[in-house]
Amino acid sequence: MTKKIFTFCLLLLSGIIARAQDTEEYIAEHAEYAQGLMHDHKIPASVILAVAIHESGAGNSKIAQHLNNHFGVKGPNNNAEIRSSYRDYLNADESYSHFVEIMETREPFNNLFAKYDQYDYKGWTYGIRRCGYASSRSWASQVIGLIKKYELYQYDERPEGYEEPVYATPVRHRTRSRRTKTYTVKSGDNLSIIAKKKGTTVKKLMQKNGIKKANLKPGQKIKF
Repeated sequence: MTKKIFTFCLLLLSGIIARAQDTEEYIAEHAEYAQGLMHDHKIPASVILAVAIHESGAGNSKIAQHLNNHFGVKGPNNNAEIRSSYRDYLNADESYSHFVEIMETREPFNNLFAKYDQYDYKGWTYGIRRCGYASSRSWASQVIGLIKKYELYQYDERPEGYEEPVYATPVRHRTRSRRTKTYTVKSGDNLSIIAKKKGTTVKKLMQKNGIKKANLKPGQKIKF
């Protein structure tokens, strides 16, 4: 292996290791400011941090790098380096403050303050999702997953003995396939008799079975 290739491999490896530490470093860099916002506005610091981590890739996204946009907020920008529909900020702190401002001043987000306290990160996360902050149904569970993985709730300064509210995990509705029910025509049956037996109408039976004439044969299968 040549010296150049060896050096390149070392740089690549160090880059991978550094990347694995990005989220931890990001939290260390922004936790204090998030806590300050929590003290002033009563939104859990864990939620502020987790949403920022999720939306900015722990500060690695293009809009975070070039626009200081850590929350995926759309709007005009004056940046010439990238073309983007996301707004720009002077620094990360301004982006954090604007996220809290959105929560406080825009409906229906501003209704969340009366529902949840600064310690209820699950309630806030589900509430923000329901208010339309993200279109993905898994957004809330992903944000909550970050809070648990990095133990961000430690920044919420929960009082001793605080009991975390229990929320049912949203379940995706599955479309149940209905079994097609059939009736075997017997001698002497007609559509009127079958409709009466099965609690439906002759018209519906004809439509469902593609029948144009009312003549039936014994042994014929009729869907209902």
